[in-house]
Amino acid sequence: MTSRTRLIIADDHPLFRDALRGTVTHVVPSAAIEEAGSFEELTKRLEQDGDVDLVLLDLSMPGISGFSGLIYLRTQYPAVPVVVVSASDDAETIRRSMDFGASGFIPKRFGVEALREALTKVLAGDVWVPADVDLSGASDPDTARLRDRLVTLTPQQVRVLMMLSEGLLNKQIAYELKVSEA
Repeated sequence: MTSRTRLIIADDHPLFRDALRGTVTHVVPSAAIEEAGSFEELTKRLEQDGDVDLVLLDLSMPGISGFSGLIYLRTQYPAVPVVVVSASDDAETIRRSMDFGASGFIPKRFGVEALREALTKVLAGDVWVPADVDLSGASDPDTARLRDRLVTLTPQQVRVLMMLSEGLLNKQIAYELKVSEA
C-alpha cells in the first residue's frame, strides 16, 4: 500500500464515518481518506477526481436505494474498487453485492482485524467476503439477468434509472439532467 492510497468513506452516519476513518488510519496509515455523507457527495468527489483506490460504501444512505448506488458506481467508475460496508449482512445481501460488482463486503459488526484483512486483499486486487459466506454456488438467475441488462446501459441511462428509483418525475429528471422532457 503506497503513500498515494486514496479512499472515500461513504456513509450517512457521521459517528460511523469517524470511527471507520480512525480504523482505516490504523490499517493504512499513509492513506488519504475523504468522507461523503450522501451519495451525491460521493459522486461529486468522484467527478472532481476519479483517481480513487477504494470506496467504502454503505448500501443505505441518502441518494440511493438498495443496490442502485453500487450499480451506478460499477457502470460509471468500473476501475474503482467498491467495498460494501453494511449492517445488512445476510448471505443474500452479500451475494447480490458481489453479483453487482463489489470487490468486497464488510459487515459493520466486524472488528479491526477483519477490516485490515479486507482492505489488504482488495487493495492488492483481490476480493474479500466474510469467511462464513459461501459464494461458490450459482448466482440467482434473476440477479444475473438484471446485472447483464444493467451493464448495457449508458451512464446517462443509469442516472435516469437512479432518479426514477428515487421517485422523481420525468419533468424533474429532465431538469436535473438539463435535457428536454421528450
